[in-house]
Amino acid sequence: MNILLLGYGKMGQLIAELSESRGHSISAKINIDNRDELNSLDPATIDVAIEFSQPEAAVENIKWAIERGIPVVSGTTGWLDQKPAIEQLTIDKDSAFFYASNYSIGVNIFFKVNEFLAKLMNETTGYTSSIEEIHHTAKKDAPSGTAITLAEGIIKNINELTNWNLSEGANENEQSLPITSKRIDPAPGTHIIRYSSEIDDIEITHTAHSRQGFALGAILVAEWIQGKKGVLSMDDFLSF
Repeated sequence: MNILLLGYGKMGQLIAELSESRGHSISAKINIDNRDELNSLDPATIDVAIEFSQPEAAVENIKWAIERGIPVVSGTTGWLDQKPAIEQLTIDKDSAFFYASNYSIGVNIFFKVNEFLAKLMNETTGYTSSIEEIHHTAKKDAPSGTAITLAEGIIKNINELTNWNLSEGANENEQSLPITSKRIDPAPGTHIIRYSSEIDDIEITHTAHSRQGFALGAILVAEWIQGKKGVLSMDDFLSF
């Protein structure tokens, strides 16, 4: 499989290393300094694009690939207000677009545990919910895409919650789920779901020990997406 890397930071470098160890080839490594090299690439020689760039570059990178019929596996967060347009472009071009806020298999299991717990807590009174996420200082967006996905899973299942907010202190709006974002090196990513009452706290936590789980998950999806069409997600890949 020939892989185009759109974004060649720490994640892109790890994806390249793991891809080659699995017998794949890297067609090109594109970042902000050499984006003009896209014009010299032959799309027919590229099997998939894996996009882990920056929020300000993600949309144009994804469009470039989809318009040329190259399946895209994207993991960049912080641009999702434009995701509906990308999904429509995918349909119009009869291409394939896969987005996940987190490609770790463990995190995607955590998403399901989070939703199950929220359903239980919806039937319980006296608890307030919150999310805390911790990442390295190089992460630009806050809250993390993973935290937003977790928040959406809670809001969908707890009737009194209508939205989430980025919070640094006490939550004054009982209908809004507070998310606290911390940037501490070298944390690859920790997410804590907390339900607090006067009697006790209930917490579930996912802690990543390295970026390897994220990178490997993206490669596995890139292998899986071959021959597929449409807008796809981790639910499709894992058949939840």
